[in-house]
Amino acid sequence: MIDPLLSDEPVTDPLPLYRLRDGLMGVDLLAAAVSHFNLFTWLADHPATVGSLAAHFGMHARPAGVLMTLCSALGLVTQAGGVIHVTARAREHLVEGSPWCLKPYYDTLKNRPQTREFVEVLKTGKPANWGSTHSNAWAQAMESDEFADEFTAAMDCRGIVLAPALARKLDLSGNRALLDVAGGSGIYACALSARFEHLRASVFEKPPVDRIARKAVARRGLSDRVDVIAGDMFQSELPSGFDVILLSNVLHDWDDPVAAALVQKAARALPSGGLLLIHDAFLNAESTGPLPVAMYSALLLHCTEGRCFSVSEIRSWLEHAGLEWAGHHPTAVDRSVVVARKV
Repeated sequence: MIDPLLSDEPVTDPLPLYRLRDGLMGVDLLAAAVSHFNLFTWLADHPATVGSLAAHFGMHARPAGVLMTLCSALGLVTQAGGVIHVTARAREHLVEGSPWCLKPYYDTLKNRPQTREFVEVLKTGKPANWGSTHSNAWAQAMESDEFADEFTAAMDCRGIVLAPALARKLDLSGNRALLDVAGGSGIYACALSARFEHLRASVFEKPPVDRIARKAVARRGLSDRVDVIAGDMFQSELPSGFDVILLSNVLHDWDDPVAAALVQKAARALPSGGLLLIHDAFLNAESTGPLPVAMYSALLLHCTEGRCFSVSEIRSWLEHAGLEWAGHHPTAVDRSVVVARKV
């Protein structure tokens, strides 16, 4: 029997709970900028580009960009011609010398482990890793059965809301085979297969997650329509024979060159007219918000090699890969799906 949850949705809205969890690290990133770098006091007298700001403070480009996106979404900075200026809010509340300056209030957070970790993340561009407890890089940690089980379970309980919402936003009635790249437990492949009964789906995952996925697919009653292919998306080309490829919550784990290369790899695997689905939390075209996504990007910065990307960045990668934009649709809890077609 097919799991009925694959086509169901909760009665109540989980959005506030998702935003609390996904925005957890945003405060620590801001505290690091205020208390360890005194960013806004300097910026008030020295409007700067992201590059010159990063050079002055010895920050890596990726975390500096994530920080400025968060500050933009909080109404603390604006940009004009690529130059960042503090707003009246930041000048009153985060610049030393103002009678309303909150820097001493934020200084009480400066020795929180996560705040101190962000100082190193900002300087090096290297993640502090998942939950600040794993010494190995995230990708290597996934090779551990224990960590893979833990992480996949976390993404699976998120997917039971997101996957049916994604399926409801798509029309795959004209497609025949879907490849879910780095699909974890296979929750998205299962939800799409449950909605479109003609659709054959495969989850492409590296060991040991491939074994977790097979068990999860069987538990949902879809082993006859969803299979699992063991493989590494970084070590080989993606399997061919699929007219839909799904990248759900995948690109945000990697820095720009890697994410762009994954889009290229997906494009090569697709036939003419095939679809690429990119399901994620996206920033607006200007990378100034929305705030929940900017906060989530801070979390990703802390524990992965990636961040949230803007829709304009995604569009640029798609065009470079020979894919045309075919739509952008909200799904659930601050996520949406970009649909692209191979020309």
